[in-house]
Amino acid sequence: MRVAVVGTGVASPVLACPGDVLRPVQAMTGFDPGALLGGRSLRYKDRATRLGLLAAHRALADAGLLGETGTAVSRADVGVVVSSNLGNLDTVCRTAAAIATGSVTDAVPMDLPNASSNVIASSIAIRFGLRGPNVMLCNGPSSGLDAVFLAASLIGSGRAHRVVLVGVEPVNDVVASLVQAPPPGLFDGAVAVVLESVVAAAARGVVPLAILGGYARRAATDDSVGQVIGNGAHPAFWLAGRTTATPPPLADARRKDLEAELGTASGALGVLQVVAGTCWLDDGEAPVVATAGNPADGVASLLLCAAGGAA
Repeated sequence: MRVAVVGTGVASPVLACPGDVLRPVQAMTGFDPGALLGGRSLRYKDRATRLGLLAAHRALADAGLLGETGTAVSRADVGVVVSSNLGNLDTVCRTAAAIATGSVTDAVPMDLPNASSNVIASSIAIRFGLRGPNVMLCNGPSSGLDAVFLAASLIGSGRAHRVVLVGVEPVNDVVASLVQAPPPGLFDGAVAVVLESVVAAAARGVVPLAILGGYARRAATDDSVGQVIGNGAHPAFWLAGRTTATPPPLADARRKDLEAELGTASGALGVLQVVAGTCWLDDGEAPVVATAGNPADGVASLLLCAAGGAA
């Protein structure tokens, strides 16, 4: 079953719209995801959840799936997959520290729900009334692309017709300390895409923005890229880190390292790459390859094709 990208959304002080992922960074002042979303229910949500909710809202609206009441038009068959390695660590560490230095009664009651590992994904499902599968993925550098594969698998297996896929990483003192990097070198934000089966999209008259091609996770970059390209595709755009050696099939492809401009994106990187590839396909027909991860943990690659191309 072919799976399409039918909507994109971003929520970050350095991204005003999805197309900004391919442009020089221009930080916005006064960016507040909670204020942009509105609603008293966000009062006690952590930053990662607020960012994820805003990106999901914008992607659902872009896909034509957001009703006037703020819930999704189609709900029972819509799943949620979120990728984040650092998402709610500030809440977890704050709660653990309070208990360690005192007792469980010293923990802030409103922090406890936010300490759940699945809080971002479950909050998105509750906010928009989505009743399909709900998954949180924390899988290291390749987590975002792994999440794309998982979301597509849910659609391919018939578990869902549509999936809201979100990659999110917040910047705060806890995250900066744990990754031992200054905030300017970290990506602060969320990106989202709505994936839908091509058949379901056609049934509601939606033209896909892009089509997902093959995915492969291997120990070496060459093997991962080679698996998704095969013998037929000739990618013209490669999204990968600057330290990654270029495989021969991509020697002539334009190359872009999103983290060099946006900061280390961790679990959000793969979804950022899908948004960037989708935006790039507006101007070109040749496929895009996204690669994330490292040989020590595994390298994931994904092929992204124009709506009229083979997937």
